[in-house]
Amino acid sequence: KASDYKTGDLVTWMINDKLPHIGIVTNKKSADGKRNLIVHNVGGGQVLEDCLFLYKITGRYRYQKP
Repeated sequence: KASDYKTGDLVTWMINDKLPHIGIVTNKKSADGKRNLIVHNVGGGQVLEDCLFLYKITGRYRYQKP
């Protein structure tokens, strides 16, 4: 669910079952306020999008302070 993803998390996806991809969860919210936007780059330059659940998520990573 969207609330499991926090600002600064790294999210990995598999696009079309063949292209590994990664993005960073930002503090900006989607138009409906339910999801954090993702900054990522699929080849056309970096973009800020509401795409958290657009692709198959393969991982979520969060820095844990020591």
